[in-house]
Amino acid sequence: MKLIDVSSMEIGDNDVNKHKCRYSMNKKVIMQSPTRAEGVEDLLTSPPVHLPGLLTFEAAARHLNFARAAAEIGVTPTAVSRTIKSVETQLNVRLFNRTTRSVSLTEAGASLNAALAPALALIRDSLSQVLLATDQPSGTVRLNSSYVAYRIFIEPHLASFFEKFPLINVEVSLDNQLSDIVNAGFDIGIRMGKRVQNDMVAVQLGTRQKRIVVAAPDYFRKRSEPKTLEDLLKHNCIRQRYSVGGRFFEWKFEDQGQMVQIDVQGRFIFDEMRSTLDAAIQGQGIGFVFEDFAKQELASGMLRQILKQHSGLDDAFHLYYPHRKHMPGKLRAFVDFMRSANRAETS
Repeated sequence: MKLIDVSSMEIGDNDVNKHKCRYSMNKKVIMQSPTRAEGVEDLLTSPPVHLPGLLTFEAAARHLNFARAAAEIGVTPTAVSRTIKSVETQLNVRLFNRTTRSVSLTEAGASLNAALAPALALIRDSLSQVLLATDQPSGTVRLNSSYVAYRIFIEPHLASFFEKFPLINVEVSLDNQLSDIVNAGFDIGIRMGKRVQNDMVAVQLGTRQKRIVVAAPDYFRKRSEPKTLEDLLKHNCIRQRYSVGGRFFEWKFEDQGQMVQIDVQGRFIFDEMRSTLDAAIQGQGIGFVFEDFAKQELASGMLRQILKQHSGLDDAFHLYYPHRKHMPGKLRAFVDFMRSANRAETS
């Protein structure tokens, strides 16, 4: 900025006459260079942080575990730690609180992640859309499912899926809980029924699940086979809960147009149908399982269906995933393929 004393300037009479109405002769005029455009100064002084560093930060913030973040990215935990330190140095702020036992976000880290995660998700979705347009979706689909649903709907079709989409990997986590797939870092889940949160999309797989009564031939070597539903009360029935500590699956049957519930008893209780099926195969009791889940064991003769005139009917299974404006190409490919494969199987 420069100060000019008008009173000391040598100017002609004509100039004086021209400007005397605007300036008194002893007035100082302030002249300064043009200011920079708003925000330019901040841009010029902002520390450079490269995209790989931000991607590493987002993965670490999502998992709150450097080892899991490293496994996802495909580097070592040491490399993740070094990258995070580099980002913190560039931003001149601490993003994580780290101890030997835990990792947590600082206030600054949580603020950065809240703004960064949606932006990176949009970038990934946009890239997936481009790849889908060229028929080459890629990436890893992270699936959360019960073992039963995985075995019935996913496992039989994975080989064909991988053949059609060679650039897509599938990571499967099996549990019997109703997981929060978003907070747990999954792309998609499978659950029975279509009751999902408002921001979720549900896609039906196959038809409603039929439950049948099964037992191993060995179980009846010293016992008579039940002829009526009431006869089940005389047998050791293998019961199952929906989840750990949850309510029991009900033994409900269609009988002459009416719904009949049998309050069976037994010495075995499981929270997973796979264990129920295994116990039945070993001759430990009578099971009440999905017909689709027991197909192989029935075909091999390891189990046989009893009370064939009676069965139960449960809801269908559904794929569910977060509603997004731009669905990632890898996820669209997975959903469309599995829906089509299971539809063809039941038609």
